Amino acid sequence: MNNKIDKLFDKLKVDKSIALIPFVPINWPSKEDTVSIVETALNAGAHAIELGIPFSDPLADGTTNQNAYQEALKNGANINSLFQIVKKLRNNKIEKPIIAFSYYNPIYKFGTELFLKQAQESGLDGVIVVDLPPEESQKFSILAKKYNLHQIYLLAPTSDMNRIKLVAKQATGFIYCVSVSGTTGVREDFSDELINFISQVKKQTDLPIAIGFGVSKKKHIDFIANIADGAIVGSAFVENIRNSSSADRSFKISEFVKNLVEVNEN
Repeated sequence: MNNKIDKLFDKLKVDKSIALIPFVPINWPSKEDTVSIVETALNAGAHAIELGIPFSDPLADGTTNQNAYQEALKNGANINSLFQIVKKLRNNKIEKPIIAFSYYNPIYKFGTELFLKQAQESGLDGVIVVDLPPEESQKFSILAKKYNLHQIYLLAPTSDMNRIKLVAKQATGFIYCVSVSGTTGVREDFSDELINFISQVKKQTDLPIAIGFGVSKKKHIDFIANIADGAIVGSAFVENIRNSSSADRSFKISEFVKNLVEVNEN
């Protein structure tokens, strides 16, 4: 599978670095903002972007992302918005990986194969369907491969060995390991149990591993760099945008990303 995600992790392996992947909901804080936010983050050094498709009942997300999702829905965010944004980014010569983060309901309602077909046509590289477990995603997996899209699975510290083995068997691109049990949101520190959890996953797969949920600080990136291949920064990135005015948003985003990338590259 010739995919930008594969190329990214191959390059970072050679560079002995890890991927920094911010998350932002589409059409937030306004319908027109997503493209400039993504371009600013990627130009500041982020290695890929995760675009959230807003959903009315986002059970895996904490308050920060839930509020942003509600505002994005009021701004008319939907799957067609996602494809328009990705096409615009590709037309603007953005070549880094773009990953969609969604719950299954919007995709099912849109039509699974139609979604994956148009995802490929728009320029997406991967899809995370947070509430579609491997036991129920055989059809989705087959179609994702048909359209050269990586289906990225989540694993939580509560995952038993059977679930870890199943995800390792079906996953492509990378595996998204959740740092803690619970929802997204900024946290102070990670447990040492995370090291053991990642070690168990690594025994079952050669795929890159990215860690998300609660990643927000320099020390988090430094910690992750010792055990994994990527860091996904969600709520902290969203809060950074929320706390910025439209006039200083680009500066605040660049400063936030560069601060984390500098740790990554030292």
